[in-house]
Amino acid sequence: MERLHIPARSLAPDLARGLMLLLISWANVSWFLWGRPTTGGPHLVAGTDLDKAVRFLMQVMVDGRAFPLYAFLFGYGMVQFHRSRVARGIPDVDVRHMLWRRHWAMVLVFGLPHAALLFVGDILATYGLAGLALTWLFFRRRDRTVAVWITVMLAFMTVMSVLSLISGIIVLQQPAPEQSENFMDLARTMMYGNGDGYLVSIIWRLVGWAMTTATSLFTLVIPAWVMLGWLAARRGILDDPATHRSLLIKAAAILIPIGWLGGLPSALVGIGALPIPVENSWMFQSLDQLTGLFGGLGYAALFGLLGLLWQATQPTLVRAIAAVGKRSLTFYLLQSVIHAPLFASWGLGLGGDVNTAGAVGIATLTWIVSVGIAWPLEARGVRGPAELLLRRLTYGKARVTPPTAPDATA
Repeated sequence: MERLHIPARSLAPDLARGLMLLLISWANVSWFLWGRPTTGGPHLVAGTDLDKAVRFLMQVMVDGRAFPLYAFLFGYGMVQFHRSRVARGIPDVDVRHMLWRRHWAMVLVFGLPHAALLFVGDILATYGLAGLALTWLFFRRRDRTVAVWITVMLAFMTVMSVLSLISGIIVLQQPAPEQSENFMDLARTMMYGNGDGYLVSIIWRLVGWAMTTATSLFTLVIPAWVMLGWLAARRGILDDPATHRSLLIKAAAILIPIGWLGGLPSALVGIGALPIPVENSWMFQSLDQLTGLFGGLGYAALFGLLGLLWQATQPTLVRAIAAVGKRSLTFYLLQSVIHAPLFASWGLGLGGDVNTAGAVGIATLTWIVSVGIAWPLEARGVRGPAELLLRRLTYGKARVTPPTAPDATA
């Protein structure tokens, strides 16, 4: 049988994943700060003018925008994985079983230990669970069916955003209740600060992880954008950005501003520019999540355009960032391996002293370290250790044709 022709690997998806990990590092690092009042989210209330400026930019440009981007690229990678394995001659039913094993591995082998040992905000298990459910329900459906369900999900999130705003306005008309200690502030101190030791912190992280995982799935943010990633991958939008250049330009130009505008109310509350108590900023959370979806998609389009710009020349730095994207699972986990010991009281304890700007600076350095590690691995043609383990768990004992196509990671 004639072997199918597999095009050369496009730069855009890997570059997008590599740049995404910088946004993820920024978005996650504030969760390691403890012992001081927060906004109810990841950020500290107090700090210098620089800290407040960084927090403002984070709330507008990163928070709630990085994770939809991850969801979109995760869905995109699912289609790449399926398509490349079918092209190698693996039966479709076997490929679906591989996806099933792959997602269970993300939940049990990577996500659960990651949350318990290091980081309460683990997203691997969330995406693994979403992948399990969505693969079973929708993966083989026609594009039109998938698009209809995405529309239904977005409509539901729009209604929830409106109801949340109305509820917030009603609450603001009532007498202000007596303030008690923020539960999340207490939880973060127990997870990373001067709690009752590392073993007790594991219990707190698991409880927090279970709550955030369930919330992420039921708010439909992740399912909607995973499925949108499917549609984009079926059309090869990032694999062939030259053909879709006009679409990518329009998406970046329109969706990134929508994402930023949606994050503006929470950011203005955070700096005191809106006459709303910080503890009532929850009223903007649904709006933040909804517009964050569009912001994340806009970033994906922007990164696709950057991939197109550098596809022919591929400067060394660009190839190094794409090398991080090829090993996105490894370097996502590496962020927690670095941050948890640095910030937790059972490590160096920096989380009790460093403010927002310092934490974001450390997160940037962590990403730079990832680029420095990824480049020699790429030069030697070596996969990341997490990708190797995930690959072994995915294939099981199956004998497969040697790789002749890109091995897209989740």
